[in-house]
Amino acid sequence: MRAAGVREIGGPVEVLDLTEPAGPGPGEVVVEVAAAGVGNWDGIVGAGAWNVGLTPPMALGVEVAGTVVAVGANVTNLRPGDEVLGHPVPLRHQGCWAERVVVDADLVVHKPLGVPWETAAAFAVPALTAEQVLTEALGVAENETLLVHGAGGTTGGLAVQLAALRGVRVIATAGPSSAARVKEAGAAEVLDYHDGGWPDRVRELTGGAGVDAAVNAVSGGSAETVLVVRQGGRMATITGDPPAAERGISVADVYVRPDSTQLEELCLLLGDGRLTLSVGDVLPLAEAATALERAVSGAKGGPVVLRIAPERTGM
Repeated sequence: MRAAGVREIGGPVEVLDLTEPAGPGPGEVVVEVAAAGVGNWDGIVGAGAWNVGLTPPMALGVEVAGTVVAVGANVTNLRPGDEVLGHPVPLRHQGCWAERVVVDADLVVHKPLGVPWETAAAFAVPALTAEQVLTEALGVAENETLLVHGAGGTTGGLAVQLAALRGVRVIATAGPSSAARVKEAGAAEVLDYHDGGWPDRVRELTGGAGVDAAVNAVSGGSAETVLVVRQGGRMATITGDPPAAERGISVADVYVRPDSTQLEELCLLLGDGRLTLSVGDVLPLAEAATALERAVSGAKGGPVVLRIAPERTGM
């Protein structure tokens, strides 16, 4: 089958001809992939810095959207023909940049009706990250004030939406091209992160005290973010650069994990339009290397997606 990935750790991304997956094990399903998400984390997998359960030659990709074509003997929640999406790590047979994948049936959920394949493919990782930051790392509550530094990105934008839905006052930073979109997502104030005085403006907006909680989604941005958190507040970063704790502030370094219960709830919000996600580049499997380059460079306009099965329309 056609796939895209690496022949060796650290090697270039290329199109591969890999063995078709065998039938599913008792708790597994085989998914015919319609589209797969592409993120900077895929480069980390290819470089060997994130063990997702495979060895080369291997397809990359940890986000999948597609149709179930076979189910294992112990699977009761899915059947052939079901449209699903998920973040099925650890991976079983291959990564998601492939025509078919075998996945743990408990790590995929039903795709909401009407959501395009490309949107479904790019949703799981950023949505789960945002949810786990807000509920587990920060525990934000209604009427609290939250800073989202880097709200113009996919994960930051979803964090703004989720927080606003829960009655949180959101102050966000974003570039000028993203400001209107972030405001529409629910931010009360959007500040230009290019302006070095944005931390002072955050303190002004909070009466000098600082925000109750903050999430950093900007690489290298944690040191600035912690400055605007009130004494005894909370901060989380998703960029692997937690600052030293100060002024009684709790600091969390968040890495996403699969969680089907959370993902099902997030998909309900996506399906009824309370969460939105605009996809940027959509490229064919043959251009996987270009797709990864764009994702790593921080491609503007939304997440990058590989289209595996162009004939599918999604319902």
